[in-house]
Amino acid sequence: MTSKLYNLIVGGASVSAGAYFTTWLLTGENPTQLQTVQAEGAKKTGRLRTLPPRSTQIQSLHSEEFDVLIIGGGATGAGCAIDSVTRGLKTALVELDDFASGTSSRSTKLIHGGVRYLQKAILNLDLEQYKMVKEALHERSSMLKTAPHLTHAIPIMLPVYEWWKVPYYWVGIKAYDLVAGSKTVKSSYYLSKNEALEIFPMLKKNKLVGAIVYHDGQQDDARMCLALALTATRYGATVANHVKAINILKDENGKICGAHLRDELTGKEWDVKAKCIINAAGPFTDSVRKMDDSNTKEICTPSKGVHIVLPGYYSPEQMGLLDPETSDGRVIFFLPWQKHTLSGTTDSPCDVTYHPTPTEEEISFILNEIKNYLNSDVEVRRGDVLSAWGGIRPLVSDPNKGDTQSLARNHIVHVSKSNLVTIAGGKWTTYRSMAQETIDAAIKAVPELKPTKPECQTDGLQLEGSHGWTPTMYIRLVQDFGLECEVAQHLATSYGDRAFAVAKLANLTGKRWPVIGNKIHPEFPYIDAEIRYGVREYAVTAVDMIARRLRLAFLNVQAAQEALPTIVNIMAEELNWSDDEKKKQLEMAHNFLATEMGMSVNRASRDKIPITLSQEEIKMYVKRFQILDHDHKGYVSINDIRRSMKNTGENVTGDELHEILREIDTNMNGQVELDEYLQMMSALKSGHISHSRFARMAELEEVHNKVQSKISVERSGGGF
Repeated sequence: MTSKLYNLIVGGASVSAGAYFTTWLLTGENPTQLQTVQAEGAKKTGRLRTLPPRSTQIQSLHSEEFDVLIIGGGATGAGCAIDSVTRGLKTALVELDDFASGTSSRSTKLIHGGVRYLQKAILNLDLEQYKMVKEALHERSSMLKTAPHLTHAIPIMLPVYEWWKVPYYWVGIKAYDLVAGSKTVKSSYYLSKNEALEIFPMLKKNKLVGAIVYHDGQQDDARMCLALALTATRYGATVANHVKAINILKDENGKICGAHLRDELTGKEWDVKAKCIINAAGPFTDSVRKMDDSNTKEICTPSKGVHIVLPGYYSPEQMGLLDPETSDGRVIFFLPWQKHTLSGTTDSPCDVTYHPTPTEEEISFILNEIKNYLNSDVEVRRGDVLSAWGGIRPLVSDPNKGDTQSLARNHIVHVSKSNLVTIAGGKWTTYRSMAQETIDAAIKAVPELKPTKPECQTDGLQLEGSHGWTPTMYIRLVQDFGLECEVAQHLATSYGDRAFAVAKLANLTGKRWPVIGNKIHPEFPYIDAEIRYGVREYAVTAVDMIARRLRLAFLNVQAAQEALPTIVNIMAEELNWSDDEKKKQLEMAHNFLATEMGMSVNRASRDKIPITLSQEEIKMYVKRFQILDHDHKGYVSINDIRRSMKNTGENVTGDELHEILREIDTNMNGQVELDEYLQMMSALKSGHISHSRFARMAELEEVHNKVQSKISVERSGGGF
């Protein structure tokens, strides 16, 4: 046995032992029960159950009766599930798609009271808006404490370009601090022009007079929603994604007694009995209400907001930016998120759809607004848009206001004659208080509900992953498991104290360092173990994985596409997928990336660009294309790409070869023509795309061809 192999085996054994001990020490999971650690200010929870598999959850929906059935697995629905089950009510939750698949994963990632809402409350003497801000600031403080691994404070700069606005903004931001009171994250402060530029050097310098900095919270919204659903499950709730509520059932008195459900994975349908149904379907609130009463009046006004993701160098790592006065009067945020830059959002009326898509106009609007605040050294390029997505806000309509911009995110709780309890509107930050109000209304409306704890139990209740988490926990992951530091930090902030359970599933790398943790994409800290653990967190499709268990689709749509084959192969092992199912999952994921994450609109924006290459550039690129087209067919095939990659010493899989082809094959005919190649090179030159593996491959092939020609000349006696 070689010494390297011996070290790997011994190292792996010691890592596994250390991992088991550390996991047990932090969580008490052994592996049938979990003993929660009581955090400061948290309630005693006793023993919580381990996560049952999805099949067990489905069986529970088939065989058991419930006090409360919740329709909708976003933040509000999952929050209702925690509130209901912790009061002692037998609780179930069903979600048509995946947890957080709708609005809850497509937010601005802020935990905030709403600076602009406070402004409107003060200027309009609007008491309701003031109360909403006050409530949200309390909930902001609560979220930062109950899920510290998924949340953190973030400073946000408000640049000022006119002297008279300095006191105006300063008073407004100080009022925000004052309303927060003891729940203030950190006090706001003023920065001079030089101080502002030192912290945020990308800012436009001309006419800048200073800046105001205030603090809000930031979160990983999809994983926060998942933490809510998992926490509800730990307490005993039955939660199931990809289960659709088709109809509402009523008894002889016209009161709700259950629902007819369908498992979207198997197509099986059945009835489930429940004393109360809570409608927390977000943008689809009215469709559920019409199951109860087809003549009911619609109460939601849908509005689409689009966000884009740019490279991290567009913003400082620890400072966001607020543009309070865009060209259309809206507010746009410009925030560091997951080592990238997140910007948005737009606001426009829309139709309710399961698949909202960003448009070129919306993306261009955000880019143009960004240009107004960044200096000339930062070229805002269309090609730097790594991902773009749209989300539908379920705003509550007010007949006295005509446009969605004037709609506040106030929520309403409504109980129908048949006892359908609807929670509509609101915003991410106030999910917990909205859930509390909803369960209070349900208990009041349905006498059959007999909670063992009548009062709400969720204020200060620690969420999944938070119990044993500390800011330096990632160091133990590095030391105990041999994980790369960046990977360990990512696991700690995504899974909290569950990161140890994730690390236990990681494969050995075969390297001296890191010992475990094979990355699924070289540019991101996501590792193989997360795919396996994601299945335990109820991911059942490739889209569930790339969009919500991992955030890869939201961060970089091209990288997500490149990682898909690896992800699908690992999921296939866990879920026993056939080759046909793997192909189906890949197609569904490609379609999701193309339509909902901006890949198609990114490509379309490139294709609209005229070819503006010089004659010398065209001559050079034609030569490279002809080198790739080894057989002079007039196009480059996948075999040409395979040969070129082999020549340059790069080993790629068959799936990766197809990804490179798909990157440039705009007419989708399985081959690359010269005009497509020139179009891409023109797009690279203009900045409409930032990089291309195909273009790099062509460049390397030309270099390889020159080297081979020189070697041939030297061997034939033409050299020195």
